[in-house]
Amino acid sequence: MGRRSPQPGSLIFLGIWSYYRLLKPPVELQSETQTAISLKPDIEDLVPSEASLRHSVSDPANASSFPKVLRRRLDNFLYDGHISPKADIALWIKMAVGLLVLAGCWIALYALNPDSWKFVAIYLLNGFAQTFLMLNIAHDSNHNAISSLRSVNKALNYVFDVCGINSYMWRILHHRGHHSCINLHGEDDALTGRSIFRFTPHEPRAPLQRFQHIYALFFYALFSLDYIFLRDFECFFFPSHEYLKRTRHPMREYAILFAGKGFYLTYMLILPVVLLGKSFLLVALAFVLTHIIIGLAVSLVFQTTHTVDSTYFPSSRDEFDSGVYHIFATTADYATGNPLVAWLAGGLNHHIAHHLCPFACHTHYAALTQIVKETAQEYGVPYRENPTMSRAILHHLILLKQLGSENSFSST
Repeated sequence: MGRRSPQPGSLIFLGIWSYYRLLKPPVELQSETQTAISLKPDIEDLVPSEASLRHSVSDPANASSFPKVLRRRLDNFLYDGHISPKADIALWIKMAVGLLVLAGCWIALYALNPDSWKFVAIYLLNGFAQTFLMLNIAHDSNHNAISSLRSVNKALNYVFDVCGINSYMWRILHHRGHHSCINLHGEDDALTGRSIFRFTPHEPRAPLQRFQHIYALFFYALFSLDYIFLRDFECFFFPSHEYLKRTRHPMREYAILFAGKGFYLTYMLILPVVLLGKSFLLVALAFVLTHIIIGLAVSLVFQTTHTVDSTYFPSSRDEFDSGVYHIFATTADYATGNPLVAWLAGGLNHHIAHHLCPFACHTHYAALTQIVKETAQEYGVPYRENPTMSRAILHHLILLKQLGSENSFSST
């Protein structure tokens, strides 16, 4: 008598387990799904895959060139030093922390049924946990960087779906729509401004974009809401990129799209109203505030790596002799001496190392960045870095102001 029933918490975990079982593909479909996600693009990535990279560094042709020397040094660090490029103990600890905080938030909500302001506070902490998991787990698993077993990476990639974003479409856009075409107008999905932003000098300027450096943070705050309610559906049903128009998505991915959205909106919006008796307006407010946190964090972590006033915007993918030079020209690091930034942002502030070795777990990026810096200095190749994240954000906004004020812009 008088004890709170554990049934709501049990329902939550039963729902999560059932959803995972739905997402886990049958054995006979795993290879088919993996092929569909990889897409086998007709345009190669700017940097070879893990397997081809290990063969390429032993190629004697132009063995003293900057790309060859850099790749050989990175390869030697990851393999000859008997260091696995996959997850180390540091990442597994981060993963455990993130998942415990996420689960703990929902256990606290249903076990304690806190009053309004405490409910919002715990709900917002859940938003921080989702951001942390997407940057630190889902992004690495997207690149098969956590485990040598694709099944493990595939399962962890569903963290995106648990956070409301379709993992299948994210993988396509991130690999084919970014890594293979960094800062290329019309190809790099990260430069898609949807007529609100002008991210590249090769795009026509609209009058409204004169103020884009002023309203940028407002729209960045809507980033994750856009993905949850609009962007994923647009990419499936009204694609703008040619490679999406040519792609036949497996029917299973359409089912996961709707199941994932339904699951996310149910546990984020509906269950707190039905099981906890919270007003829908309170839950909706907490939901919007949570996504302001997620949207701003994820947008700024990524935007400050390619669209700053020191990076270059090639006119074609053939402009550089090597994809390594392309990466150095179009990518900027920030705050690489700050371990806290790297810990929170999933190492994405070490972004050049990420593009050179996307198959490596982000906990290795600090050491790889040191090799990148030393080799670039030795060969006189410009290495771009902002000393802090706040400086990186400032230089991103400076670029937006320049692109919004001029019909053309020459980056260096």
